[in-house]
Amino acid sequence: MSKARSFSVKVVISNREGASDPEGETIYRDLVSKSGYSQVRGIRSGKFLRFEVAAPDAGSAKDLVARICDELRIYNPAAHSITVEA
Repeated sequence: MSKARSFSVKVVISNREGASDPEGETIYRDLVSKSGYSQVRGIRSGKFLRFEVAAPDAGSAKDLVARICDELRIYNPAAHSITVEA
């Protein structure tokens, strides 16, 4: 039997392509573009979460966190996408 280890699992929640991103648009329009950073063409905002979980391996840790995010509706799948890394 495999012993559970501790894993740090990172979740990035971002707005789906084509979805409105008022926060990113505001940061770009009111801060970055007005500060003269003409190299920046746009900004998309998101959320970052870090879970500390016990699991037998990294794949199981990643699957557990993805399931938690889905079941507990930590994000809205109609408007957001998630990336999960262990």
